[in-house]
Amino acid sequence: MNDAVPAVTPMRTDEHGLSVGAGSRAALAHYDNAIHELLHFRAEVDAETRLALEEDPGFPLGNVLSAYLGLLTTQPEDARAAAERYRRFRSSVDASRLPPRERAHLTAVERLLEGDFAGCGRLLGRISERHPRDVLALFVGHQIDFFTGDARALRDRIGGALTAWSEKDRHFGHLLGMYAFGLEEAGHYDRSEEVGLRAVELNPKDVWGVHAVVHTYEMQGRFQRGIAYLDDRLTDWSTGTFFNVHAWWHYALYALEAGDVARALEIYDSVLHGPRSTGAAMEMLDAAALLWRILLEGGDETARWKALADAWTPKAQEPLYAFNDMHAVMAFVGAGRLAEAERLIADREAYLARTLPGVTNREMTARVGLPVCRALVAFGRGDFATTVDLLAPIRHRVNEFGGSHAQRDVVQKTLLEAGLRSGHLDLARVLVSERINVRPSSPFNWLKHAEVAEALGDAAAATTARSQAARLRKP
Repeated sequence: MNDAVPAVTPMRTDEHGLSVGAGSRAALAHYDNAIHELLHFRAEVDAETRLALEEDPGFPLGNVLSAYLGLLTTQPEDARAAAERYRRFRSSVDASRLPPRERAHLTAVERLLEGDFAGCGRLLGRISERHPRDVLALFVGHQIDFFTGDARALRDRIGGALTAWSEKDRHFGHLLGMYAFGLEEAGHYDRSEEVGLRAVELNPKDVWGVHAVVHTYEMQGRFQRGIAYLDDRLTDWSTGTFFNVHAWWHYALYALEAGDVARALEIYDSVLHGPRSTGAAMEMLDAAALLWRILLEGGDETARWKALADAWTPKAQEPLYAFNDMHAVMAFVGAGRLAEAERLIADREAYLARTLPGVTNREMTARVGLPVCRALVAFGRGDFATTVDLLAPIRHRVNEFGGSHAQRDVVQKTLLEAGLRSGHLDLARVLVSERINVRPSSPFNWLKHAEVAEALGDAAAATTARSQAARLRKP
């Protein structure tokens, strides 16, 4: 009879004091480095994750992190590769022998593999309740809240963990940056600015913190303050991260508010979609969103649209994230390739028919994605009344297919422009009134107010509104 006791893997702790039940010391060190790089949105997160798994291929949290990274790119090819890697790992591990926190992460990944973003977010929330210092659960949950457009969760997931942290923690500032973004999306602009500025003070390279402050200025119409803020910190945010292209997109939005279309297009060509573009969906949606705003104001960027549509074609073959579909359709419509836009819509209709309920993107596509895509095609055909008919009923729930208020504003601007062009002037007046009373310092809003007033025959109000826009644009 063999009385030997099986060896037990010694418990180790990660940088934030949480027990890790598997993985060599070297693997754990690379995992801690990977989390650090993840919080900075730097490409090095992939290398550090890979090194952790080279040290210990069966390291559970290393495999979990690798899966999250691939599944959250919103690109089908990355998601497939991540799913295959994860399933190979999962077939070789006995989850019952893992600590509860790690088992919970496995379950969360498996929900994500099933396409259940909302369910994954809820499971990560339970992990955060018991382990508020689990940065991976907080970060991934925060991204899922963003992808599903859940402003309250963006605010409260991080807010609910902050009392377990202090400024002595290296990553406390990064949590503040995430919290500032949640505050902004939930409409707490003064508090968001305060928290975001503190986050960047603690770590000037915190691009998510910079991003939160920039969003706050965007939502308040403080475009001149936004430009100055980005200029002052140019070297901190403009290169070296997955996020620098998106930050430049925000700069381009400020340029449009200032009336400087040439500067916005310069940013487009040099950063958003030019020779050095990576072809990532996140970058191409920013490119489409900027060109569409210019199109709404009568800009003709046919050559840029055609190049962008070519780049979107291989990315739009498969359904994964309805928010991406909208931007692909923008590119096809902008390039005059309406048949390609119609094919994408038909493919997504077939996707709805063959996909079972419970897949988050299915609900996004049905409730928001397809109506918006159809509305964009109608706009491209000059059928502005149909655009209004499609967008007006969903204008208060476009958050359901993800993105931020600033990103989704392109849908609201499309509805406003369609209302003006189709003669739905009562609706256009309401939309402009809403915009002005939320962002009275936005020149765009006053210029649209002038257009509506002029269409209604109120020349004096139109002149006053244009004068207000001109005053706001003065340095």
